[in-house]
Amino acid sequence: MRGENDLPDDVSGGERCAAPDLGALYAPPSPMIQKATLNRIVAQHEAYLRVATFFCFATGRAGGLDASPRGGPAGFVQVIDPHHVAFADWPGNNRIESMRNLEEDDRAAMLFLFPGLEVFLRINGRARVSVDPALRDRLTEGGRRPKAATLVAVEEVLFHCGKAINRAGLWSEAARVDRKALPTVGQVLVALAELGDADVAALDAHYEHSVRHDLY
Repeated sequence: MRGENDLPDDVSGGERCAAPDLGALYAPPSPMIQKATLNRIVAQHEAYLRVATFFCFATGRAGGLDASPRGGPAGFVQVIDPHHVAFADWPGNNRIESMRNLEEDDRAAMLFLFPGLEVFLRINGRARVSVDPALRDRLTEGGRRPKAATLVAVEEVLFHCGKAINRAGLWSEAARVDRKALPTVGQVLVALAELGDADVAALDAHYEHSVRHDLY
């Protein structure tokens, strides 16, 4: 009997097929792409990092995987030297799954998006949480010093093509989601957290204020 976390059979309805031969399905990356993948930060990477305002941070451990959004003013991810970048930890939902993961498994990945641009920047490496005072001072934002920072030792850095951006129409005004088309955050919380007769409007108002103003 299949468990709730097992993968389903193929959509054809039959038994699960053998793993595909990926080497036969896909050509290898071009020599140009392979050559452009480096193990250090160079001037071209640094130019993009100076304007970066958002990335997704991927971590994992035996218990599972996590990908969380990170954002800040341009340059909030700082290049410490050609082999290290760092960023501050700021208030979120206090799940701190990324930091918990790094206690067990230091592998990490960063995927940067640049609003309006059709390119991604990826950094793969090893990360650790630091409370070093000098590093925290360096990463101060909005007059606030972070409780902790994450220091990433770069193992691989590369630019990634932006075809996914165009497939999604990500920067297109026409692609913007109508807020009224989906449940509000308050409605979601009441339903999923079983809050009963909680005041949805108050929850929405609190969220709207917090997500815009309680940044540090």
